[in-house]
Amino acid sequence: MKQTLTLFAAALAATVASGAVAQTRGVTDSEVLIGGVHDLSGVFAAVSTPAVNGANMYFDEINAAGGVHGRQIRYLVEDHGYQLPRATQGYNKLIERDGIFAMLLNLGTPHNLAHYPLMERRGVPNIAPLTAARAVLPEPPLMNFTSFSSYYDQIAAGIEYLHETTGATNVCSMYLPTDFGEEIALASHETAERLGLTFVDETSHRPDEQDFVGAVSRLRAAGCEIITQALGVRAGITVVGTAKQLGWTDVHFLTSSAGFLEPVAMVPGGVTDGLYASSGWQDLRARATEEEPAAFIAAYEERYSQPASGFAMLGYTAARQVVMALEAAGQDLTTEGFVAAMEALDYDDNLLGTHINFGADHQGANDIFISQVGGGLWNTMTSIPGDM
Repeated sequence: MKQTLTLFAAALAATVASGAVAQTRGVTDSEVLIGGVHDLSGVFAAVSTPAVNGANMYFDEINAAGGVHGRQIRYLVEDHGYQLPRATQGYNKLIERDGIFAMLLNLGTPHNLAHYPLMERRGVPNIAPLTAARAVLPEPPLMNFTSFSSYYDQIAAGIEYLHETTGATNVCSMYLPTDFGEEIALASHETAERLGLTFVDETSHRPDEQDFVGAVSRLRAAGCEIITQALGVRAGITVVGTAKQLGWTDVHFLTSSAGFLEPVAMVPGGVTDGLYASSGWQDLRARATEEEPAAFIAAYEERYSQPASGFAMLGYTAARQVVMALEAAGQDLTTEGFVAAMEALDYDDNLLGTHINFGADHQGANDIFISQVGGGLWNTMTSIPGDM
């Protein structure tokens, strides 16, 4: 009788455990569903597309090796074209209809912020969103995890670096009138005030704007010496090129991680030579002789027949963080166990070139790297450790 009761108890425990897993959204015995809402057709397609490729490349490697605790990982992606209404459709589909377990690499500051309430209500962790806005980590951070320094800190460090190295004192800003742009404009204003510099002027722009002659001429007449950028990728390139066409060469343009892309540095004719970026990671191409970056570049280019980029690297390493947390969370996967596993991640990422430690604040790293375009590459000028 005792043996029968013991067997019954064991069977009951197994049933309860199985039921717990079944009740975890996006998780079955054979699969974990991860979602992402991206810009695959708009002004930041050059960011989202390689990031999605990098994530899928890593997930495919894991799936080919048997998955995580026997579960395959499926990454479902929706395109919002950098438009909020389409983003809402994408979030609703992935969360309400597809029932994903977690979000990964969602692109866009306003898009993430507008849909936090939905993610929180449904208990969906938000991992490594492709935005460095300070607001992506509220107080407390809840289930949001970001890997890098904020736009605000990046721009503040970049202005200080340019002031110290060039003597420039007049600060201006060109930005999209969104949460993304307004954070960079605010950092420009407040950093200028903190350093005793002069904030001279600013211009705001539509995402689809293409002609910047008037804006650049206005800022030149105002005496701008440092101009921070919070624009789309193509627009940022056009602004720098317009200034050169007008013969304005003694101005320093500064972008954030949002503009820190290899294609920006590789524009033919040296159009972007001299452009500065203040970002939360090191340029991939600048470290192409190191073991892990070299292996990643080779594998990515073999698979996709296109150059590997920094955002492809971010997609790959963010997917790796998800897998590490899934492994640590164990067979009986729950949202709570996954969040705890993310908080416990603490390791050197040799592909990113930084140390990741999420902890209770959910910010994996806070380093800042300042780079400048020259010879078709982003050349690292200095690094600022996050613990300073």
